[in-house]
Amino acid sequence: MRELYWLQQDLRLRDNPGLLAHAAASELVLVYIWQEPRPWCNLRGIGQQRRRVQLEHLQDLRQDLQAIGQDLLFLEGHPEQLLPALVQRWRLERVGTSRCPGDYESRQLEALRERLPVPLQIHGGNTLFQRQQLPFALEALPGQFTPFRRAVDQLTVTAPLPAPERLPPPPAGMAFPPLPTADIAPHTSLPLRGGSRAGHRRLQQFTFGEAGVAEYKQRRNCLDPLSGSSTLSPWLASGALSAREVAHTLAHFEQQRLRNESTEWLYLELLWREYFHWRALLDGPKLFRFRGLGTGRKHRFCTFDPRAFARWCQGDTDYPLVNALQRQLLATGWMSNRGRQISASCLIHELGLDWRYGAAFFEKHLIDYDVGSNYGNWQYIAGVGCDPRGGRRFNLQKQAAEHDPDGLFTTKWEGNRPRQPLYVTDAADWPLLPSGTGDDHEGA
Repeated sequence: MRELYWLQQDLRLRDNPGLLAHAAASELVLVYIWQEPRPWCNLRGIGQQRRRVQLEHLQDLRQDLQAIGQDLLFLEGHPEQLLPALVQRWRLERVGTSRCPGDYESRQLEALRERLPVPLQIHGGNTLFQRQQLPFALEALPGQFTPFRRAVDQLTVTAPLPAPERLPPPPAGMAFPPLPTADIAPHTSLPLRGGSRAGHRRLQQFTFGEAGVAEYKQRRNCLDPLSGSSTLSPWLASGALSAREVAHTLAHFEQQRLRNESTEWLYLELLWREYFHWRALLDGPKLFRFRGLGTGRKHRFCTFDPRAFARWCQGDTDYPLVNALQRQLLATGWMSNRGRQISASCLIHELGLDWRYGAAFFEKHLIDYDVGSNYGNWQYIAGVGCDPRGGRRFNLQKQAAEHDPDGLFTTKWEGNRPRQPLYVTDAADWPLLPSGTGDDHEGA
């Protein structure tokens, strides 16, 4: 059979069950479709660093494919339009892809299925467990993380699959145009490159190399990227690394070196990622609603102040640590987990803004953007998701004292900005007074 496999969030050869399911085809088209995000919350496009890392993931994958007799067809546009045209032109008989969480992604797959003249096979995503392994139906997914963790705690993570030594060739005569190139370099404070090779190097470095995983719990709240974080999330988000590869490397480290609270905590972070993945598949559009899952204890009112949002985005608020974190994100495309919590708390609780605007800004810039983890964590801080305490409000002064006591991080990222008035008013904001008071203005 002549087949097509649409690569999405599985940009790797190793442990890619979806790709391997099409390895018996007579001819195989491997395609990646670049889709610009739809405008959302007054934002559009993606940040330069996120775009750079994604293009590096693709370039690395293309090199791996060319080494085994294949290539990557790069297209831009809408899959529900492009893929049926490819099927028709090259007389393909089956199309496959791996499922990605997200309401828009789910609706896109259904639209594609309706337009394709051939079967569409949908494989599992980049998760620790397959759906059939879960000890409950997806519809019965626990509403909070702790019951989920207890339910899956004894499940075995299946061993990663090896990379294929060979793949079926593409159809004769198919042209493969060059990939776009990024117009920005990595920031010097985070010289991270995309691609599976770089991801496996970082995984080995963090475990068997520098053994940073052995101190992960104590250092994970460091605000600088390589001081405590594993920084594996950019490769996990794109699928350049599989979650099972990380879990099995961690298990080998525990068997050969040591197992402690830090190694267990890293696995716990993988379980959080897993939980948010399944929640995103189940929740669909609820992931993007102001009231989220509708589990908040009380309704929170807010208004949209474009000036306050712009100040938060650019790191120009009256909160120095938040400013530093935002400026780090704009420059590098990355922010620590603790930093994300601090920044999100500021936007929601100090500035009184709709949490979705902050989540959309993170979506635009994060090099490790993952729809489930990003929007799930923002819901958690806002108190409209899976947090049983109904939201988290961080004391920003306390956070600065604990995580940047000497102000070095804040100074490095120029977080100390001139104070500004909370509101700016002009003639358009003057109140309307009843006539006859002597205070109304006539004229011009």
